[in-house]
Amino acid sequence: MNKFAIMVDATSDVPKSFCEKYDIIVIPTHIKLPAGNEIMWQSDWDQYPRDQFYADLRKDPNGFATAPPSVAEFTDQFEKIAAEGRDILFITISEGMSGTYNFSKAAADAVMKKYPDIKIHCVDSRRYSTSYGLMAVHAAMKREEGKSMQEVADYIEENKNRYHQAGWMDDLSILAKKGRITNAKAFFGQLAGIKPIGEVDESGKTSILGKARGAKAGYKVLLKYMEETIENPEEQIIFIAHTMRQAQAEEYKKMIEEKFHPKEVYINDIFPPCGVNIGTGLMGAFYLGKPISEGLVEEKAIIEGALAEG
Repeated sequence: MNKFAIMVDATSDVPKSFCEKYDIIVIPTHIKLPAGNEIMWQSDWDQYPRDQFYADLRKDPNGFATAPPSVAEFTDQFEKIAAEGRDILFITISEGMSGTYNFSKAAADAVMKKYPDIKIHCVDSRRYSTSYGLMAVHAAMKREEGKSMQEVADYIEENKNRYHQAGWMDDLSILAKKGRITNAKAFFGQLAGIKPIGEVDESGKTSILGKARGAKAGYKVLLKYMEETIENPEEQIIFIAHTMRQAQAEEYKKMIEEKFHPKEVYINDIFPPCGVNIGTGLMGAFYLGKPISEGLVEEKAIIEGALAEG
């Protein structure tokens, strides 16, 4: 039998180059546009130039919406691989943010009945966007090491609470317009260069743990936070993702390389499947570290300590 397939949906934000390098298959996601039409988004900016997308999103944020693939669409995608005689490991966006996991499970059950010799394992990543994508890349690396599908699935289950985000969101306006945060908080988030510092909790949702005043202080806090939470950085590849913050991402990349000496640091975009609900202003590093504490108690203490140091 051929090696098992690793599949994700487009909310993983895995660039096309990484899909090709690591043999990761992306299932397209529905994007509703302000004009009322819909596109199926897979990866990169082939269908909608980046600058135009974020400009249009700022003008009409409520005109955009996303929806996961349907059970029928998952069934079709899984059947294509099953017909090749390949097992499937499908890693999904956090169940707490989308119906993707349940839809994929229903499709997997149907396909396994039709192809009884095929195994399809659906894993809830408890993450979204680039942390979810990094998890898929790690899964592909484990597969290249010769690990079985069950071994890779077990690795993801055992380690998914160790995927961190160290970044800021300096424009909260889209989140406010989407009803994800109050307008007052959004206004505060843009006052005098305030940088709200966020991390993902054990369920995959992002929480603001503190607010740095200005980019210089923000970078210092982020690097201190990474220092306290990352494990074996010299053995890792680190992703930096951003929404229209390329210059900040490049500066952050240099700082991370100088301080931690990882194998590689890659700067990636956040594409429309997640960008629709984020907007511009996100810039963060994603990496593997210590298990995230319940309620982010330990992580908040680290941020507060770093802020107190100035």
